[in-house]
Amino acid sequence: MKIKNIKDVAREAGVSIATVSRVVNKLSSVKKYNKEKVEEVIKRLKFRPNLSAQRLASKRKNNAIGLIIPRYSDIFHSFYALQILQGVGIAVERLKLDLLLHITSGETFLNISNVEGVIFSDIIGNEEQVDSVVEAGLPCVIMNYYTKDLPVSCISIDNFSAAVDAVNYLVKLGHSRIATITGALKTQVAIDRLNGYLTALEKNKIEKRKEYIKYGDFGRESARVLTKELIRMKTPPTAIFAASDEMAVGAIQVCLENGVSVPKDISVIGFDDNFLALNYSPIPLTTIRQPLHKMAVTATQTLNQIIQKKTRSNKRMVLATELVERSSCQPLA
Repeated sequence: MKIKNIKDVAREAGVSIATVSRVVNKLSSVKKYNKEKVEEVIKRLKFRPNLSAQRLASKRKNNAIGLIIPRYSDIFHSFYALQILQGVGIAVERLKLDLLLHITSGETFLNISNVEGVIFSDIIGNEEQVDSVVEAGLPCVIMNYYTKDLPVSCISIDNFSAAVDAVNYLVKLGHSRIATITGALKTQVAIDRLNGYLTALEKNKIEKRKEYIKYGDFGRESARVLTKELIRMKTPPTAIFAASDEMAVGAIQVCLENGVSVPKDISVIGFDDNFLALNYSPIPLTTIRQPLHKMAVTATQTLNQIIQKKTRSNKRMVLATELVERSSCQPLA
C-alpha cells in the first residue's frame, strides 16, 4: 500500500498543505472546522507525520542555515542572485552562522537534516521543497515572494506600487502611449509589475492597448526582439516601462541602432538599479531601485531570530522601492 503524505491529506480534507502542517504541529491558528476535517482524514488515511523531520526544529543541531536559489539561465551572471548572495553572506558572517547553498531546478532537494533553518530566495518551480520544509516544521523565510497561505515568514518588494510609480512618472512627463516589456510571468514579481502598469494606466484614464504589452523574460535578448516590434508599429509608443534594467538597456540599444533617439523619441524606464546592466547602457538609465541587499540581510536576521526563538509569530514584510531619475526619460515634446 502506498504511504500517504501531507499532500494526500490536504487534498482529501480540501485544505492547503500549510493548514495540515499547522494541525500536525499542533498550532492554534487553525479554525476548529478545518482542524476536525484534517484530523478525520489523518485518522482515515492512517497518515503518520515524519517525526524525525519534526524534531529538526525542536533543538539546535549545528550552526548552519540553508539558502535555496531556483536555477535559471545565466544565474551566475544574475544581478539578483549576486545581491542575494552578498546580503546573506554578510549577514551569516556577522551572526557567526555557516551557510549551505543549494541551487536547484526544483528536482533536487536540500538535506534539511544538516541545517537549522532555510531561506528561499524565491519560489519558482520549487513549491514542493517549500512544502517539505513546512511539513518538517523547520524555521523558514521566503524572499521575493509574498504569501499569506503558508506558515512562514516572507520578505518581498512592493513591485505593484513600484510599477505604478514608474508609469505615473511617465504620465507626468506627458506620455500616454506607454508600452511595457514584462518579465517572465511565471514569477510573482513579473505579474505584480504588469498589474501595476495596467492599474496606473486605468487610474490615469489611458487606453490599454494590447499591442503595447510585450511579454519578455527579464533578459536583454527578449527585450531587443520586442523593442523592434514596438518601434516598427504604425503608431509606436513614446515611452517604454521595462520590468528589468537588463531589458531596458536592450530596448535602448535597439532604439539607437534603428535611428530612434532616447529619450527624444522614446523615453525608457527600467527596474532594479542594476549596476551590471548600467555599465552597458549607452544612456544613463532612469529606473526603480529595489533594496535586494537589504531584503537578503533582513531575511537572514529574521531566520536567526526564529531559530533562537526570539520571535514566535511569522513576519510578513514589504520593502519600499525608490525612483531614480537619470537621462533616459524626458518630457514629451
